Amino acid sequence: MGWPATSPPQPTDARGRPAVTRASDSIGAVAAVEIRDLGKRFGSVEAVKSLSFDVEAGRVTGFLGPNGAGKSTTLRALLGLVRPTAGTATFGGRSYEDLDRPSSRVGAVLEDTAFHPGRTARNHLRVLATTGEHPPGRVDEVLDAVGLTEAADRRVKGYSMGMRQRLAIAGALLGDPEVLILDEPTNGLDPPGITWMRELLRRQAAAGRAVLISSHLLAEVAQSVDDVVVIAGGELRGQGTLEHVLGGAGAAPATEVHAKDPHSLTRALEQRGYSVRSEGDRLLVLGATTEEVGTIAAEEQVTVLGLAPQGRSLEAAFFELTGGDT
Repeated sequence: MGWPATSPPQPTDARGRPAVTRASDSIGAVAAVEIRDLGKRFGSVEAVKSLSFDVEAGRVTGFLGPNGAGKSTTLRALLGLVRPTAGTATFGGRSYEDLDRPSSRVGAVLEDTAFHPGRTARNHLRVLATTGEHPPGRVDEVLDAVGLTEAADRRVKGYSMGMRQRLAIAGALLGDPEVLILDEPTNGLDPPGITWMRELLRRQAAAGRAVLISSHLLAEVAQSVDDVVVIAGGELRGQGTLEHVLGGAGAAPATEVHAKDPHSLTRALEQRGYSVRSEGDRLLVLGATTEEVGTIAAEEQVTVLGLAPQGRSLEAAFFELTGGDT
């Protein structure tokens, strides 16, 4: 099965993105990633510590964390590139090395994907198709899917970084996999390419595949994913649907206020223990509801010109979960 470069209109969710299903009858068994009590130590460094989470079929899951959090180590353990010190990382209960024709079950792109500079994109994919026992016709299908048909017979050494990224993704799609794992998938892509990537991820999930993406582009992730897993220091810090992480139970409120005397209101709010950020002539009050801010303004006799609840960004949720680690 191939994915065309353009797709027919699809139902959308509340955020205007293509709606997804939780599974697909066309795939048979539900594809899933299962990380259970995963640990990995390199000498005295404990890179991953008792990490557990799932990636469901029909969902795009964002795997987030600061540099050195353990994301790459986790993905490498999942793909059998490093051996865990403890725990398991499996696909439907089976390790990568135990999968029959693994590239037909799992497609992956890691940051250090390499290409032979003298080969054309078409020949690169032909080698992968032969090695993975995939039908030769898949080469042209995936070249079309990633928008490289016209450049297919050019040598890879002349490709831009964005074109190399598209080629790597074409290789991951060759086996029509049930699980797609992408590490920093928008690296090197221009804005139209990033939009294309977002749509591709949604199409994969809509077809019932489990999609796991590791990225540091939090604003972009927020437009692409259904679920979020956040780690820092090798440990799980938060997980759940994007809506839950951004504003679900336990999320601290925030209020945007436009006041006639912002300096007096800021002083009054900070005296009561609230954190206030100045954004031009407006204030963002963290941890306070609109009612609390309005009451304080009334007590201080500060005229309020505008008052509205403010949703958290993924960046704010990320820093709250990781304790501001960078």
